[in-house]
Amino acid sequence: MDIGFCLPYMKNGLSRELVKEWCIRADQGPFSTLSCGERVTGPQEVMDMRVTLAFAAAITERVKIMPSLYVLPMHSAAMAAQEISTIDRLSNGRAQVCVGIGGREKDYQTVGASFKYRHQKMDDQIAEMKSIWQGNPVIEGADPVGMRPYQDGGPPILAGVMGPKAMARAAQWADGVYAWSMSGSADEIQRIYAMADAEWEKAGRTTAPRKVAGFWYCRSTDNPEQALKSYIKEYVTGSTGEKIAGLVAESAFMHTDEAIKKGIADMEALGSDELLLVPCTAEINELDAIEKILAE
Repeated sequence: MDIGFCLPYMKNGLSRELVKEWCIRADQGPFSTLSCGERVTGPQEVMDMRVTLAFAAAITERVKIMPSLYVLPMHSAAMAAQEISTIDRLSNGRAQVCVGIGGREKDYQTVGASFKYRHQKMDDQIAEMKSIWQGNPVIEGADPVGMRPYQDGGPPILAGVMGPKAMARAAQWADGVYAWSMSGSADEIQRIYAMADAEWEKAGRTTAPRKVAGFWYCRSTDNPEQALKSYIKEYVTGSTGEKIAGLVAESAFMHTDEAIKKGIADMEALGSDELLLVPCTAEINELDAIEKILAE
């Protein structure tokens, strides 16, 4: 099982030097992927996902580059196709992309996008993007959009979905799933994987879905438990409300070496192809801690 990271992208005072260090260290270490999430509004400063990943693609040579996740219905499919194919070119074919509908209506409102019919919109957008990556113009008589991606047909697409209806839709067009658990619960990841396997079979797919898991963790402070739970509560409050966010935060337990080591082993036992670890601080010793765990 490969292990990658989500870059810290929602912290006050992030600098070029710090993000560069994360990228270089991950590229030189035993890690598979650098990812970055998409968020428009937030309680702290938020880096743009596309610009951050273009930066990462330009200064690395080995790791995959992965938007995770691209809230596709907030955007033009043509612009998204151009952005993703550009990152694929800048990385010499190291891009893979995770797409989803997100859960923050205020982000949609902020960028002037409709929150309605977003599931169907994403289905239509994927079809349009794949057509664009084949060199087909969107409008009859127009030139093709942007550039062709480095990878023939475009980068692999993962679906960041959780429910059965959304998974059935994803089984029609995705190459795999990104199964997310806020706490790192193996039971939650297993449920999503089982759902994906069932829907892929119903859709008549001849290959199994690629399976990528992810969870938050913290090892960088004197009180990593408090740092982890505070970060999760702050992150989730805007979309769930403070009460639910507090309950989610209290369920988090990936703040000791032993818990993280077991979490990694659990994800591998479930058949994960890759695990993306998401740090709750921007401290570079979050990465050091994982390197130490993997070396043991």
